[in-house]
Amino acid sequence: MNEALQNLLTRRACRAYTGEQLAPEALDAILEAGTFAPTGKGGQSPYIVVIQDAETVAELEKLNAAALGNPEAHPFYGAPTVIVVFGNPDIPYCDADGNLVIGNLLNAANAVGVDSCYIWRAREVFSSEAGIAYKKAWGVPENYVGIGHVILGYGKPEGKRTPIPRKEGYVIRV
Repeated sequence: MNEALQNLLTRRACRAYTGEQLAPEALDAILEAGTFAPTGKGGQSPYIVVIQDAETVAELEKLNAAALGNPEAHPFYGAPTVIVVFGNPDIPYCDADGNLVIGNLLNAANAVGVDSCYIWRAREVFSSEAGIAYKKAWGVPENYVGIGHVILGYGKPEGKRTPIPRKEGYVIRV
């Protein structure tokens, strides 16, 4: 089978990480793939912010847990790297652009042997007072909204998911 297709078929979410930081070359490859995601009219409107500082990752995780409604949760599962994708809400395809970037990041991570998971609630996190302060500090335009978080790291065996059978009727041919 084609290597690219094999990569797409084997990528799974990981929900437990060793805490070991990514090799810089792996992170660079993942980020480059994110920048090559298709975007509406080729506009490249999303922003990708990479956070590897443990204190900032922990603070973002607390904000995400609060948005989840469970302040005691650990929605980043011990991942040492968090990527946040932001989109321009003035563009009608804002979410589509951001989610295409996220898809590329997830698939590229798998291709270079890095585990990942897409974590929601970025819109809520970055509309909070603390989230707005982070956007400003990072140079993200004020009007931009959080599309999603991608957590990255090297997964523990118990955090790796196994594929479930695909549902009947998933594809409809007409």
